Amino acid sequence: MRVSDLDILIIPGLGGSGPDHWQSRWAQKLSTARVVEQADWLRPARDAWVASILREIDVCARPVALVGHSLGSIAAASAIAESPAREKIAAAFLVAPPDPDSKGLPQGLIDPAFKEKAPQAALGAPGVIVASRNDAYADYGFSQNLARLWGLDFADAGESGHINAESGHGPWPEGLMRLAGLFSRLSP
Repeated sequence: MRVSDLDILIIPGLGGSGPDHWQSRWAQKLSTARVVEQADWLRPARDAWVASILREIDVCARPVALVGHSLGSIAAASAIAESPAREKIAAAFLVAPPDPDSKGLPQGLIDPAFKEKAPQAALGAPGVIVASRNDAYADYGFSQNLARLWGLDFADAGESGHINAESGHGPWPEGLMRLAGLFSRLSP
C-alpha cells in the first residue's frame, strides 16, 4: 500500500510530540497523516487516550495505520485490541513502548490502567515494534517479548535512547524507511 491508500494516525506519548519530534515532522510530511489529540498530554488517562484513538479510527474512510511512540504505543495497541472496527486497521508501527514497571518512568504520573489493561495476546494486525538497546524506559528484552506477545515484527534500532528528539531523532529518516517497508508489505 502507498501512503495515499491509508489514513495514518500518529499517537504521541506523555507530553505530546514537540515540533522537533519525528512524529510532528511526519504529520506534516505525510499527506494522509494526522495527530490524535488527547485532552491531557501531561496526566495520561488510559481509557480517555484509547477512546480518542477509537473515535479517530471510526471516522477514517481508508484503512488505518497507527504510528505510536512511547506511551502512545501502548495506547495504540490497546485501541487495536478493543476496536469494534478492527478490520479497518491495516498496520501498527510502534516505537519505544515503555515498560510500565520501569524505574525511569515518572512515578505516580502514569495511569496504572496502561499496564493493567494492556493487550495480553496478538493484536491481529501486521506491524512492528521498533526498540532501542539503551532506552531508559524499557529494557531491550521487554521490548522483544512485547513484540512476540502482540504478534508483531521486531526492529532493533541499536543504541538510540528513547527514539525521540532528545536522543537525536528529529526527522528520523531511518524510521520513515522502516514505515515505508511496512506499508509495502500490506495488500491493497
